[in-house]
Formats: sequence, structure tokens, C-alpha cells
Amino acid sequence: MKPETDEQARPLRTGLTTGSCATACTVAAARYLFADQFSESVEITLPKGKIVEMPITRLEKSADSAEASTIKDGGDDPDATHGARVYVRLRLISKVEAASLAQSDLPTGKITNRVNSKVATQCQNPIVFKAGEGVGTATRIGLVLPVGEPAINPVPRKMIREHLRELAAIYHYDGGFEVEVSVEDGEAIALKTMNGRLGILGGISILGTTGIVRPFSCAAYIASIHQGIDVARANGAQHIAACTGNSSETFIAAQYQLPDMALIEMGDFVGAVLKYVRHHPVERLSICGGFGKLSKLAMGHLDLHSRVSSIDFDYLANCAATAGANDTLQAQIRIANTSIEALNLCQTANIDLASKICADALAAAKKTVKQDIPMEVWAVNRAGEKVGLATDKGTRALQA
Repeated sequence: MKPETDEQARPLRTGLTTGSCATACTVAAARYLFADQFSESVEITLPKGKIVEMPITRLEKSADSAEASTIKDGGDDPDATHGARVYVRLRLISKVEAASLAQSDLPTGKITNRVNSKVATQCQNPIVFKAGEGVGTATRIGLVLPVGEPAINPVPRKMIREHLRELAAIYHYDGGFEVEVSVEDGEAIALKTMNGRLGILGGISILGTTGIVRPFSCAAYIASIHQGIDVARANGAQHIAACTGNSSETFIAAQYQLPDMALIEMGDFVGAVLKYVRHHPVERLSICGGFGKLSKLAMGHLDLHSRVSSIDFDYLANCAATAGANDTLQAQIRIANTSIEALNLCQTANIDLASKICADALAAAKKTVKQDIPMEVWAVNRAGEKVGLATDKGTRALQA
């Protein structure tokens, strides 16, 4: 049984990203190779200049390689990778071998491997990144990495690169490096993330833009939403649907026979979808969610989590009045315990409260998007059944 929560308010504890973990392991492995320095902890410099010390839980080496590991501490952030063991196997390689591998540290995407090979032979300390066990590989266009690349994002690569080249200068090493990053049980952990839908297969991504995990900032979740939209657009999805949960996603996927790629699991972060679509337009956008959460969007809230916004029963009663509810029904709605109770009261009285909520939610969404994009809002109940719908004049919805 978990201990009781401390009654005293305390600051939430920050953590360090998987990118920081991989960097720390790389530094420990490099020092062991170059100077036979066995480190129980190492200091690394984060992208904004902050220096942090991180523990090393294991360190081993062979003739030309060393492996180090650490445990990811996500602080008080509810992250799927909190507590995961991150490994790096660092191998010293020649520039010729780096040229033959010709990936990761070199220009990619639009540049051919032949050109990469040429650049590798001229590059100071060329660095090749590999996805070890539990780290995914990019398989779809639209991600920040080219197809076929290990899912080690640009900022972690930059951190590793800078630390390795600094150590190479200290120890007068002019060869290359192969950096293989692994995460214990990473493939299982990835099932708790949106990686599969994004086209990152085989494990998790090595992430981080600042090196620090800020509790409940949900930056990683929002970044996944943005990536999902990018992947859908890049792969030609003409219609995407943003959903608050499993029931709404199952409903809208069946409604339009949408592929997984076109489904954006937004959770409570409808604002992350709408603001991103404002600058990265799609051809058609459906929003589908639970009635209660959509009532918050209808009031203009862009974060639908209960800690940020709550159900306003006075607002629901006023909407019901607009839809034809009498004074008695309005009074019942104002003292309802849940949004579902309010909805059920209206359904019994043949008052279409849900469609009124959808119409207001659609207006709020369009106000945020500020683009002439065909949009619609669907409301579902807890059983995943349609209870309301509002569409643009130019959007033809397939009625459930």
C-alpha cells in the first residue's frame, strides 16, 4: 500500500529526460575508454547551460567499447519511462568505418549515403547513432528524423555529440564513435506511448529539448500530438480526427473508416491540436469527445483536465434553455451531480443539449484555429455512442 500523501504542500520535483540519461551514460563510457576512469556519477551540461550530476549504475568495457547504464528519474512527472534503465554502448571506430555506416551525425534525408560517406571522412570525430534493444526506429515520413533513423531526437544527439567531441579534444582522439542507445523493456514501455501510431517501431524514443522533465508540464504528450499531426499530413491523410479517449476514438474511426495514422489521441489537450492546426492546416478536422469534456471546450477552455477547468452546470442549464428546456428542467440541471446526469435529464425530455454543446464547442474551436478548415464536433457518451453533432456548413457528416 502506498503511504498517505503528505498534508503539507511541497514543490513538485523535476527530473531528467531520456536524452540526459543517454548523454550521462555516453560520458561515463568515454571516460572509461580514454582514461580508465570508473565513475559512479558524472556531470553533464544541459542545452541551456545548467550542469547536473547523474548516477551511473553499471560500467563495463572491452578493448574498443564500453557500456554504461543509469536509471531515469522523471521526478514527479507521470512519465511512462520513469524508472527505466537506459544503456549506452560506446564503441571507438575509424573514420573509414564511420563513412561506411554513414548515418546519424551527418546530413541525412535529402542527401545520399554516397555524399554522407564523403562528409564522414572529412568530419572531426564522426558519430554514428544506433538503436539498441528497446529504442525505436522511424518508419514514416513527417517525423523530425528521416525514415530508417534510430528514434534518438535531435537535441539528445546534439548533447551527446558535444560531450563526446569535448572529451575527444581532451584526450587527443581524432577517430569516430558509434553510440548505441538501449532501454530495458523499452518495447513494452512503448506500448504505453503513441510511438506505434507515429510510425516509431521497436521501442521508445530518446527525447528531450531542455534535458529536464518538468512535472505535469505534459510537454512530451503535446509534442506527440504535434508529431501525430505532422505524420498524418506528410503521409497524405486528408481527414484527421482528434479524440479525448478510447471510446471517442473507436467511434470516429468506425464512422469514417479512418486509419490509425489519422487519429490524434489528444486527451485533455484540445488546445495543442487547435493551435498547431492553425499554423499547420489540415484538409478536414473532426473533434470527438465525451459530452462533459466538450462542454468545457464550448466555454472556451483549451485544457480539459479537471485541475484546470470544471463542468459549469449553470452554463449547461442555459444551453438547455436555448434548446427548449423549461424552468423545472433547468433547475434540475443546475443541481445535477454530473454532466451525464444533466445530459440524461435532457434526453428524457427530448431536449438536444448535446448538439447545442457541440455547436458552441465548434465555434470555440474555429475561433482558435482561425483558418477556413472544414470542421465538426461529435459528442459521445461513456458507451461510445453518439449523443450530439455540430458541423460546418461546408462539412457533410455521415450520420451515426
